[in-house]
Amino acid sequence: MNVGTADPHGTTPETPDRHGAYPRLTPEQIDLLAQHGERRRTRDGEVLFREGEPFEEFLVILSGMVEVVHDYGGPEERTVAVHGPGRFLGELGLLEGQAAFNAAIVREPGEILAVPVERQRALVAGDPVLGDLVLRAYLGRRSLLIGLGAGFRILGSCYSPDTLRLREFAARNRLPHRWIDLEKDKEAEALLRRFGISPEETPVVIWKGQQVLRNPGNAELARLIGLPAPTPDATECDLLVIGAGPAGLASAVYGASDGLVTVTVDAMATGGQAGTSSRIENYLGFPSGISGAELIERSVLQAHKFGARITVPAEATSLEPRDGHYVVTFADGTQTEAGTVVLASGVLYRRLEVPGIDRLEGTSVYYAATIHEANLCRMDPVVVVGGGNSAGQGALFLAGYAPTVYLVVRSGDLGKDMSRYLVDQVERHSKIEVLTNTEVRQVLGEGVLTSVVVENGVTGDRRELEARALFVFIGARPHTEWLKDVIALDPRGFVLTGTDAQAAADMDLWAPLGRGPLMLETTLPGVFAAGDVRSGSVKRVASAAGEGATAVRLVHEHQAQVGNLVHGPGTAERQLTTGQWVS
Repeated sequence: MNVGTADPHGTTPETPDRHGAYPRLTPEQIDLLAQHGERRRTRDGEVLFREGEPFEEFLVILSGMVEVVHDYGGPEERTVAVHGPGRFLGELGLLEGQAAFNAAIVREPGEILAVPVERQRALVAGDPVLGDLVLRAYLGRRSLLIGLGAGFRILGSCYSPDTLRLREFAARNRLPHRWIDLEKDKEAEALLRRFGISPEETPVVIWKGQQVLRNPGNAELARLIGLPAPTPDATECDLLVIGAGPAGLASAVYGASDGLVTVTVDAMATGGQAGTSSRIENYLGFPSGISGAELIERSVLQAHKFGARITVPAEATSLEPRDGHYVVTFADGTQTEAGTVVLASGVLYRRLEVPGIDRLEGTSVYYAATIHEANLCRMDPVVVVGGGNSAGQGALFLAGYAPTVYLVVRSGDLGKDMSRYLVDQVERHSKIEVLTNTEVRQVLGEGVLTSVVVENGVTGDRRELEARALFVFIGARPHTEWLKDVIALDPRGFVLTGTDAQAAADMDLWAPLGRGPLMLETTLPGVFAAGDVRSGSVKRVASAAGEGATAVRLVHEHQAQVGNLVHGPGTAERQLTTGQWVS
């Protein structure tokens, strides 16, 4: 990778900051950090951190040059960036406790400032200017790493469900990786021979160019990268939040900031559907819009700041009342006891049921449009199906990569389910062709999509659209199968709350409390629902976040009657220990 023009005196060229990923700290910011770290001299060739190892320090370059290298010492070694005085090292994994995806090598000796990671996280949380600078740089670096195909390798067949599972887990958690398809990638056979892997043992994950995991589970991959995977010991908490989308993360932030011992879990990744949105332009406070990834990363850091524990992946499989509190069991057998529960598990993508689609899901048919999928569509047309905001956002995002985007909408009016600002952008975009009153009838292709057959519902005319990828945004269904025998659901499976729950509740259960369900409370006292999983909710990111925050206010009302399960530090004490006042 070319990082700059060589200096005539032979010094290492610094990578220009073209995307805001490599900013320079001000002298005042360096002075602030210096109060909490130590200065060190560096040697030529010194390795400051290695790929696959956890970050222990936030490093600022005071003098000299440092090269960031992918696959250092391996067959795919390449330069990612070169940094000079005033710049800082690391990327998003440093803030989230993940392992490093690159190595940092001193190319010109000088001096660095080393700040312990935990202290740096507190400084970032407490200084909004410094925090915004670091977070934006780290988000930009993570995107660049993903675009470079850095990180671990997933080696597997496009026809393998386990390959699809690993790819989805990596993409949803925004982890840098590269997929090597056994069916058509020339590199695959050489890697199989190199590591002594038979095709029957795939998919495999290759980490640091040498460590091989044969068909790992999501939790095993999470532990490898450094994600906070479940622990085998039972956990006690005041508030257990199930789901880490906008509603769940809002509950985590407000619960933890109020002094509740708060645990948040998610079966797949933080972010939910919002985390896969390329751009959210109608979220209050962000007039120029914000990507779903950035919104979620900011929310996760905020939750950590107040002491919330977030665990991924952890799939809840049962909810059981026990002695005035609740026990939630997860798919791996671990359990958590909680005084109160907020259900914020969101929804699952609804599949498009048309002939030929089954064999192409995961290889050419997708239910999210992230940079991983977009990078596969740089040369070929794509089809987006759906008429809501997700479809509009997806079409606009993909139009930045693909030469042509066909937006297939069943309704005759694009504005029926899509926000006006998105309609205007979609209709003006030169690369997007909108097909209203139209539905997909068939997808064609063996192993990879070649075309999509659509039909106009008014004229009956059929058309075959040449395309190499199909993106489906046709709604979703609630993730509540595990709750159907525990709490009341509406006919579509969404969770009943408030007055709707009261009509279906066992009032003998509520008699000791002298009340019925509160606004977001389910048919079980102390169990609340927020966001998309709740019956009657407004399916918007801002509404979900609002409900998540409101649910915590109602948790306090419930706990005023029954008390906490765990007595953690109160709000005033937490304010003193964090140095932050909360409202």
